[in-house]
Amino acid sequence: MSNILEVKNVIKQYGDYTALNNVSLTIPKGSIYGLLGPNGAGKTSLIRIINQITLPDSGTITLDGENLKPEDVQYIGYMPEERGLYKSMKVGEQCLYLAQLKGLSKQDAKTQLDYWFDRLEIQGWWNKKIQELSKGMAQKIQFVVTVLHKPKLLILDEPFSGFDPVNANLIKDEIIELNKKGTSVIFSTHRMESVEEMCDHIALIHKSNKLIEGKLTDVKKQFRTNSYEVGILTDNIEGLMYDLSQKFTLSQTNFKSLNDELKLEINLGTATPNELLNTLIQRGQVTHFMEKIPSVNDIFIKTVTE
Repeated sequence: MSNILEVKNVIKQYGDYTALNNVSLTIPKGSIYGLLGPNGAGKTSLIRIINQITLPDSGTITLDGENLKPEDVQYIGYMPEERGLYKSMKVGEQCLYLAQLKGLSKQDAKTQLDYWFDRLEIQGWWNKKIQELSKGMAQKIQFVVTVLHKPKLLILDEPFSGFDPVNANLIKDEIIELNKKGTSVIFSTHRMESVEEMCDHIALIHKSNKLIEGKLTDVKKQFRTNSYEVGILTDNIEGLMYDLSQKFTLSQTNFKSLNDELKLEINLGTATPNELLNTLIQRGQVTHFMEKIPSVNDIFIKTVTE
């Protein structure tokens, strides 16, 4: 897989403050790439550099194998966390204006807007002013003007902010559909459940430095603990606990279940899952047996706090 974007050794300083400290990232073509980090980590500074709103002090950025140029703005769609619509302009007039700034003819812009207004069921908003819309409604317009020029790279900063669950799910589906059609996506958010559901690659920036980058499954493998969540119905809890403690490290845990079983987290150490399972089935009825795979939220908190 070739790369849609490569960030190489980028440094950005504001006076004595270093916003990005020699950061390098590789965004594969066709990926949904989660750009993660606490507030103030440097994510927004990097996104602004990619969009050429500001320039790096040093380092390079390539888009689709070529050095990033001012005219490459036509290939990028950017939806900032702080939305940038003109509140007193009518929706249709504003969308046409912003579309033409991205290089579309008026007729092509009208065709794309008809498509998106119909798809998002906002046909009646053409003559409304932005200030007449709710935050969620304005968010839909912001999304439309971000994608209507069919960018090859889509950068979304907290795209679900302001949406109710139904509309958040609608926009999520549209992002996934655009990705299936070939659009690469950089997705910056604090909603870790969205990262789990949508992203195939992630990077974590903290205090201006990149700490983690890679395919999501590979990152999870790095943080796996070789532990299993176990639920078992048994008449002899003491005997079971004794047998398990001879081979494994045990701790109490909790998970949603319809049964009133004993719930344990068990670290295998050097043992195998089959050895654990054999010990369990000799002592009772196993109702739950699952490897405890670290979530993105677990990885985020562990990395940032340590």
